[in-house]
Amino acid sequence: MDLMDEQACPRCKSTKFRNPALKLLVNVCGHTLCENCVEILFVRGSGACPSCNTPLRKNQFRVQEFEDAYVEKEVDIRKRILKDFNQQEDDFPTLREYNDYLEEVETIIFNLTNGIDVEATKKKVELYRKQNRDRITRNRSKQSSDQVYLEALIQEEREEQEEKRQQLQFLERQTKNQKKRDKEALIDELIYSDMPADHVIASHTVSVEKQEAPVFKLPKKMTTSAGIRVGLGYQDTFLPVPKQEEVLYAYEEEHYETYGPSAPTPEEIDSQRYNRHVRPASPQGEAGGYGHNLACLRALQEAFSGLLFFPSVHVKDETSVMETS
Repeated sequence: MDLMDEQACPRCKSTKFRNPALKLLVNVCGHTLCENCVEILFVRGSGACPSCNTPLRKNQFRVQEFEDAYVEKEVDIRKRILKDFNQQEDDFPTLREYNDYLEEVETIIFNLTNGIDVEATKKKVELYRKQNRDRITRNRSKQSSDQVYLEALIQEEREEQEEKRQQLQFLERQTKNQKKRDKEALIDELIYSDMPADHVIASHTVSVEKQEAPVFKLPKKMTTSAGIRVGLGYQDTFLPVPKQEEVLYAYEEEHYETYGPSAPTPEEIDSQRYNRHVRPASPQGEAGGYGHNLACLRALQEAFSGLLFFPSVHVKDETSVMETS
């Protein structure tokens, strides 16, 4: 189906192509009407859907969010069903039972969306509401704070998009008006100035380039520590993260037994000229962390390591040999 056909009122045949400001409203049965048709058909507040004759009220219409009416209907049914079927995995003893529950919910949504066993499905939903009324109420209260938080985030995103749209419109208007003023100023200078035309145009071009771009400013809005703007109808009810007092880490230098003479200090390496045969560090090497004294010290440590190591086994063997002799 063509996109323009999807974005059309089924009653007056008005389309988004002919009327870009067309606002489509969707009702509980999933059919759409434009805002003007809703005002005409539901002038008394109630009436029947022109597509399926379902009894409707004017306040049951809402703005269509999705281009596909089927998706709009499914999303609306899913929201209504999940308000009651709001159990979580913790409410079931096994994962298998929770998966069966989710499959049952999806079957109910599919049947109501596609008109399959509608009456039997509605009775099943109503029976579930009666049998689990207390649990539904408890889970709703549990999810309310999270839902409010998510709605606040969505509202904040919508406001940011609206601000960007207003900013773009403002900049377009300011740029258009500025170009008009610059053009009029150039014409006046060309008419009344005694300077040559090319000098006037060059001077005008320089002045235009030095102009500052228009700045769009909105009233500053306060935000909470979580980044949510104040005034969105949301109050942060989450507890702050508890702070734990911990002892700061203290570095302790480790000592390794090399079983050899102590290596000279960095000062002794220079004074006793241990580094006279070591390649000096180039500027590139120093930038990479290389130092000729450090390389010399490492070579000496490796050379001295293990020179004074005498295993106890060798000592016993030498003692026994001396006693035998």
